[in-house]
Amino acid sequence: MSTSTTLLLARHGQTIWHAENRYAGVSDIGLTDEGRAQADALGRWATAHRPDAIWTSPLSRAIATADPACRALGIAPHREPGLRECDFGVVEGRTLTEFAAEVPDAAEAYRADPVTYPFPGAEDPTAAAARGTEALRRIAAAHPGGRVLVVAHNTLLRLVLCALLSIPLGEYRRVFPRLRNAAITELRLGEDGSAALLSLNVPCEPDRS
Repeated sequence: MSTSTTLLLARHGQTIWHAENRYAGVSDIGLTDEGRAQADALGRWATAHRPDAIWTSPLSRAIATADPACRALGIAPHREPGLRECDFGVVEGRTLTEFAAEVPDAAEAYRADPVTYPFPGAEDPTAAAARGTEALRRIAAAHPGGRVLVVAHNTLLRLVLCALLSIPLGEYRRVFPRLRNAAITELRLGEDGSAALLSLNVPCEPDRS
């Protein structure tokens, strides 16, 4: 019988760009006051639920979101480069509406199938899904039977969920419209390669979404 690891996936807190619905991929954008409040809520959640370890993307918004939980538990976070957000190419710092006003055909193709028709200059979503999946499997292997808080990013995590759950990657925006800031998505990974989604977008606190 294989050993399963429970990964508690959390999107980082709100940033200025995300508040305006702008794409922040590899751009290192800081948290808003609301984002810091969401990080504090995640810290209180971690105090109550006591994960065994905490892993984060190397981007500062993920590190800052994990920091209250790390301080509350007295543990140091692990950094995983494979958890960084996708590079959105020419749309970094812009909204989809702005892009559509300039290049309507490309925006329409992206909306129809964001994996086959990514933004110009963007990272290949299939490659991003592969690196994110590999990162989560490495984390699970490092904590067999454990419970691990993983703080990462909206698009990367949605792609990875599709990859692990055998959902076509091109459906990620429809099946998972968004992961809420600092909400918990519980994923169980087995040593045998199996994956099970146990919960999705559960707020850390009842009054926060």
